[in-house]
Amino acid sequence: MFQPLSLFVGWRYVRARSHKFFVSFITWTSLAGVCVGVAALIVILSVMNGFESDLRQRLLALDSDARVVVNPSAETASPPTPALWQRIARLARASPGVVGVAPFVQSQALAVRTPQMLPVLLRGIDPAAEPSVTRLRQVSTAGSLGQLKPGSGRVIIGEVIAQELGLEPGDTLTLLIPAIGPGGLPQPTLHRFTVAGLFSIGLADKDAMLVFANIADVRALLPGGGLDQGLRLRYRDPLDAPSISARLRARLPKGFQVIDWTQENAAYFRAIRMEKIMMSLILLLIVAVAAFNIVAMLVMVVTDKRTDIAILRTFGLSPGRVLAIFLVQGLTIGWLGVALGVGLGLTLAYHVNAVAGFLEHTFGFQIFNSSVYYITAIPAVVKWSDVVAIGAAALTLTAAATVYPAMRAARVAPAEALRYE
Repeated sequence: MFQPLSLFVGWRYVRARSHKFFVSFITWTSLAGVCVGVAALIVILSVMNGFESDLRQRLLALDSDARVVVNPSAETASPPTPALWQRIARLARASPGVVGVAPFVQSQALAVRTPQMLPVLLRGIDPAAEPSVTRLRQVSTAGSLGQLKPGSGRVIIGEVIAQELGLEPGDTLTLLIPAIGPGGLPQPTLHRFTVAGLFSIGLADKDAMLVFANIADVRALLPGGGLDQGLRLRYRDPLDAPSISARLRARLPKGFQVIDWTQENAAYFRAIRMEKIMMSLILLLIVAVAAFNIVAMLVMVVTDKRTDIAILRTFGLSPGRVLAIFLVQGLTIGWLGVALGVGLGLTLAYHVNAVAGFLEHTFGFQIFNSSVYYITAIPAVVKWSDVVAIGAAALTLTAAATVYPAMRAARVAPAEALRYE
């Protein structure tokens, strides 16, 4: 069967068993290094993608995708009227990508249960509209929201607040609400509520901060105003929040702004993005080391095959085709390692929990102790864009590693190589 001479000789060198054990050892070490590096990159990035997805779900479990609020930097003569808020709500519902709108009010408060006090955020919600703007299936006690009826004086608190203050459903919680008196002086007021239920989304800054009550009850605490208010929005696709928010922001009256979840939680995802970049660079060094091994292996092969190269040149083979022979040999080893690494990495990423369970059972330890961590399983989300990027980077490194040895082979002079043969 016809095939180019460079391919034939290059593949023959790959398949041939060299009489030099060290060359053969470096060849297999290079292939294994590329395989391990690519597999580790795929697994690590898939796990970090899983943690990012899990974090996003937890953040949006009780929070909306975006909020419409009054711009604090805008100069307004008076607070927006209820009629204006209703008009903005109709405008938001008519915006493309918006599937839910609900009003809210909130205020900073101090949860008091002698002798302890905790700063909390008291948020007034409409329980009937809440499912339209949040993903309540992620919350452990979502059904208790139905108990927040107007005038009931009931609240739902995070599990961390309950643990810190020693509260259980049915207990009384006192909230100190800051207010401004007639003379412009601080005049805080105390209000008692009944704990109707607890919630937990697995994020300490939410479980230790949020207190939910009916929106009518919260408004009644400060009838003269002083509450932060606005609209909570849910989008069809949370990942499109920046673009949807930008379009809605352009349609709002002056003095209002839209804050989406990517802005509020930018620090979380910026940290994850930096960790992914650093982990990728560190693990890519494994592939780089394997590529250096390919360089060393090919240099030794070129030295060992000087006589063969000289004979091929004597028969009329051009330097370019000699270069192609060793490019084929190096690329075959490197790309075979990349292909094996991609297969191994995808297998481990799709079965990461089975592998973790096997390691826990074999070595007698627990990776995520349920008494310590909110997450008890390792989430993994394989993104094919990451797989393609990893494969392309590894292929580029291994291809670059073959250039110098191949050029060195092409520069072998037949007369010099055959002088002492």
